[in-house]
Amino acid sequence: MLGHCGRRHPASPRGRPYSQARATDIRLHDLRHTWATLAPRAGVSVKVVQERLGHANPSITMNIYAHALPGMQARAAEQVASLFG
Repeated sequence: MLGHCGRRHPASPRGRPYSQARATDIRLHDLRHTWATLAPRAGVSVKVVQERLGHANPSITMNIYAHALPGMQARAAEQVASLFG
């Protein structure tokens, strides 16, 4: 499993593979990262995500979470194209 920095995370903090980790192995930071990954997919703007996470600017947020948004460019293009009929 790759973390948000592209580094491999082979084991949970307690030494078990993530596939065997229990729910108690989920850290608060993991929930923060999950929210920040899912929010843009749900239509929350990157600016709002940046503010909620306390990042200094949206580019920091995008540098960390852009990997989770592969289809957003295509959807944005389709949305603007639909304005023109």
